[in-house]
Amino acid sequence: MEVTSSLPKSAQPGDHHPVTSSVRDPLVTGGKTIKDVTEDVCIRVEGAPTKGWMMGMTLALTALGIGGYAVARLLWDGIGMWGLNKTIGWAWDITNFVWWVGIGHAGTLISAVLLLFRQKWRTSINRAAEAMTIFAVICALLFPVLHMGRPWVGAYWALPLPNTFGSLWVNFNSPLLWDVFAISTYFSVSLVFWYIGLVPDFATIRDRAKGTISKAVYGALSLGWNGSARAWMHYESVSLILAGLATPLVLSVHTIVSFDFATSVIPGWHTTIFPPYFVAGAIFSGFAMVLTLMIITRKVYKLEDYITLTHIELMNIVIMVTGSIVGVAYITEFFIAWYSGVEAEGYTFINRATGPYAWAYWSMMTCNVFSPQMFWSRKLRRNIYFTFFISIVVNIGMWFERFVIIVTSLHRDWIPSSWAYFTPTVYDMGLYLFTFGLFFTLFLLFAKFFPVVNMAEVKSVLKSTSGTIKED
Repeated sequence: MEVTSSLPKSAQPGDHHPVTSSVRDPLVTGGKTIKDVTEDVCIRVEGAPTKGWMMGMTLALTALGIGGYAVARLLWDGIGMWGLNKTIGWAWDITNFVWWVGIGHAGTLISAVLLLFRQKWRTSINRAAEAMTIFAVICALLFPVLHMGRPWVGAYWALPLPNTFGSLWVNFNSPLLWDVFAISTYFSVSLVFWYIGLVPDFATIRDRAKGTISKAVYGALSLGWNGSARAWMHYESVSLILAGLATPLVLSVHTIVSFDFATSVIPGWHTTIFPPYFVAGAIFSGFAMVLTLMIITRKVYKLEDYITLTHIELMNIVIMVTGSIVGVAYITEFFIAWYSGVEAEGYTFINRATGPYAWAYWSMMTCNVFSPQMFWSRKLRRNIYFTFFISIVVNIGMWFERFVIIVTSLHRDWIPSSWAYFTPTVYDMGLYLFTFGLFFTLFLLFAKFFPVVNMAEVKSVLKSTSGTIKED
């Protein structure tokens, strides 16, 4: 997006949008006008909830309620309710933590990195991807907090507090503390970036609002936006600054999460390939979740003209590329384990492929390595139903990847007499279900009360492709 020097003369009341340079891809179809964009997006905010939205919210709240019981029991009785044992001290909790952090990666990449590279195909999907990032990080943070057992007693120990409470400073050499700084920074920047992008659209809804409460709420959220050239100049400047701040986070956050494992001496974890490997996997799973949500939103809200096959195909290309990188990382792990000559490393990887958890390893390989290669076919890349199926398969595979890395590296250590097998309890599953309920509850509330498509940026694409703004 580029800074506009003045408001377009043909702008409709309440339509606040910038002017950008031209693009060649059909990012908006159906002969839509500026007025159509406003109507199609705002009607979802202003109208009554659809049956599909009500059904989704019912399912989400049901999952939230069932999982909430598991959380309550966990807080009352402690983490002994999980299936952990003396050998396997990390299992589903950290697996799900890393998985949810990875889910949140695509939002920042779509918003920040593609903005800096002037990739206009981000315009229709960046809003929902950014929201997904916020909600996924919230879900991820639940796991380390609850893993403390009594978080109301010790959660503050993760913060860099001085001796105010008679305690010592936190251990800054611990990668677990690095997680606190990395993820809190990631969440803060992503939240501000998401909100700043919403301001022009909040102003459009404010100008259309008929109820007193709606006018007051969206008026407050729009921060007095008036759509002037000066306002757009500041908006563009802030967006670019935030994009510049957020771009390193795409690499740093999951790199630091990988340090939880890479800085240890446990065979299967002690490896320098983890940082790039985890980043590629995070983008891989994040884009898959964006596709899952976008395809459903596209169908339920009838946004086929805004979330087009072009958007879906380009996201599938990213999935195909990052899936290939992940596949190379899997092969590299085996090669380095053999080449190093370290017997324990070699055994760890052989055990992954042939041991008690071989079912999880080969599920991971099938979902993450083989399935994305189907997208070499342009016909399959542009097939909605196949894409939806593969997006779910990829996220299942990425969950298995985190499970394989964590559990299979722990369940057989140096002493055979301490070997163990992890079996999740209903409380492990209940907490995971709770996070799904929380995620989809938040996302559905966002989709109902906030504009799910970035109207201002879609209008700028229409302007740049047509050369003039059509009134009707």
